[in-house]
Amino acid sequence: MRRLGLLTAVFALAVGTMVAFGPNPGAAQAQPRAHVYLLRGLMNVFSLGMDTLADELRRHGINATVHNYAEWQTLADRAAADYKVGKEAPIILIGHSYGADAVMEMAAYLGRKGVPVALVVPFDGTQSFAASGNVARVLNLTQRKYAYMRGGPGFHGALDNVDVSSDRSIDHITIDKSARLHARVVAEVLAVVGNHKAAPAKNGNGADAGAARPATLPEQGGSPQNADKPAPLPPEPPPQPLHTEEIQN
Repeated sequence: MRRLGLLTAVFALAVGTMVAFGPNPGAAQAQPRAHVYLLRGLMNVFSLGMDTLADELRRHGINATVHNYAEWQTLADRAAADYKVGKEAPIILIGHSYGADAVMEMAAYLGRKGVPVALVVPFDGTQSFAASGNVARVLNLTQRKYAYMRGGPGFHGALDNVDVSSDRSIDHITIDKSARLHARVVAEVLAVVGNHKAAPAKNGNGADAGAARPATLPEQGGSPQNADKPAPLPPEPPPQPLHTEEIQN
């Protein structure tokens, strides 16, 4: 009886503590973390610029992971699950070649699951895709006009097709390794993550408000569904400045 009375007293004390302070007193609720998914292209060996770009993002404190393009659906299922339990946001997708195609498909698949995508960056995809309505911004870096992206049904975000075909130092194998393009993408990602932290409210297409446009790059001049007017690029570092459409010899 004495032992039973002691156990009853301990139980009553525990219940009282939980009622007064909650199950984990003083614990801060975990905030979702941005996740950048980078997808390599064919054979997983010709898109090592994705690895370099991931390293650059990590140096800025961004969670960035690199994968084979063929994994996109598995990755999307995991991202959707993490988003829905509050572990992951904003979601950013970057890919090269077949990986570029895959990030467009991955974004649309996430849309069907009700998950917003803050930014999609295809590096020289192999075909044109329609941006889905859950995407806030598409920055399409390409050297082929047939791979321009376009707005699909319900898309109200910003879309820039940046045509770098005039830059003779860039081809399909090197575009993912361009330091100039990396600098632009890093700026875009940092702007999205910064805007998400500052203003987590949602806009009409379910993506983070303000995520579509980095304030640090006003010269881009992009607009929603800007499929026919490629946005300008920042100039190449000295000694060889680059312009939007032509290389100056």
